[in-house]
Amino acid sequence: MVNPALEPFGAFIDQWQTTGSHLYFPGVILHGQTSFDWLEGGVFLIMRSMMKDPRFPDGVAIFGSDDMAKTFFLLYFDERGVSRKYDVTMTGHQLMWWRDDPSFSQRLTLTIEDDGDKMVGQGEMSRDGAAWEQDIALMYERRPA
Repeated sequence: MVNPALEPFGAFIDQWQTTGSHLYFPGVILHGQTSFDWLEGGVFLIMRSMMKDPRFPDGVAIFGSDDMAKTFFLLYFDERGVSRKYDVTMTGHQLMWWRDDPSFSQRLTLTIEDDGDKMVGQGEMSRDGAAWEQDIALMYERRPA
């Protein structure tokens, strides 16, 4: 089985070296890796992320779709026991996921660079309905085969 709605997400399939920064940790350069793979041969997309800094949890996310609503979603879980559902859009070379919750909202935009071997991600967050502020900033580069 293959989920045809997820076909555009195939551009992410690979192993990625990840570097990043976070507003709350000035001067700290984060290093890690992220992988995107098909789950069950293409029914879902699974993303695994790991940072070498213990202040940032390892996580797993599963992307899926609702064919009736023509929408996408992401289910996230990390080693802290945090579990969240995000709404997802994929437009051209840009993937965005977000969750709106009165106590803690988040959104992340991931843009694939023209050559397809680099992605730039920028997260934002809002606590208790306050103004949006920068969250994690990430750079993904395909790992050599």
